[in-house]
Amino acid sequence: MRARHIVKLIAILVVMALPLYSYASDKPDAIFGNNAAVGKYAHVNGIKMYYEIYGSGAPLVLIHGNGDSIAGLAAQIDYFSKYYKVIVADSRGHGKSGLGTDQLTYPQMMEDWHELLTQLNVNKAKIFGWSDGGILGLLMAIKYPENIDKLAIMGANLRPDETAVYSWVQPILTQARAHVEEMIAQKDTSNDWGLQRQLLNLLTTQPDINVKSLQKIKLPVLVVAGDRDVIKEEHTLEIFQNLENAHLAILPGNTHFAPVNDSVKFNALLSDFFKNPFTKPSTEDLMADH
Repeated sequence: MRARHIVKLIAILVVMALPLYSYASDKPDAIFGNNAAVGKYAHVNGIKMYYEIYGSGAPLVLIHGNGDSIAGLAAQIDYFSKYYKVIVADSRGHGKSGLGTDQLTYPQMMEDWHELLTQLNVNKAKIFGWSDGGILGLLMAIKYPENIDKLAIMGANLRPDETAVYSWVQPILTQARAHVEEMIAQKDTSNDWGLQRQLLNLLTTQPDINVKSLQKIKLPVLVVAGDRDVIKEEHTLEIFQNLENAHLAILPGNTHFAPVNDSVKFNALLSDFFKNPFTKPSTEDLMADH
């Protein structure tokens, strides 16, 4: 299998969110993720972290998935920048941001995001995290809840095993890992295979979020997945059930890529959650309905 094909295969079939579409903005000069007019770097925990800011108002942070970059969130940036100050960045080892390590970890990447927001004087923000971005959002909500107003996650997982991820994913990862190791052994230069190895390790050995840690989160959370996601529905339900103040949305006829493939409905769902006060019917309310 050709190098570019195996990388794309990993991106499509595993918990990733590479930009698999051509997004035509109504602002041709605003090339999300590669916009010289607004793109900046912050020195964060030993790396240069690339970020862009669009719009004005209350801060909304958008966090991409594994192997992705700012560009993969184009539909969300374009929509939400009309109503919020949208802050987007390339996570460590992704896009234009530096790597600076030989082992990527989610806690490390979460601290990068926290430091970036600290430098930008963002004391409290709404956050949407997609896939790995959702994992980072959960970790931030556990450690820095005072900095988050509301959190929405799409296709996140607490662990990488088959209780969380469908079994058909593992053979693909095994094939991908073998190919990456072969390319490294051959000293192939057609791709950054060392980085691909790190991204695979991130997917196959992490995260490790205990449900007891999840139960510490008291802020409002929207838990979202597609009904044809790579994340098992019962795992998404497990996340929801261990959050004190959460809503659950399993999107019919959608995959892990709903933010791109069904962006109009997806953005409307997020917008409603972010805009309106969080409400959760009490037991008394449920009893009264009967």
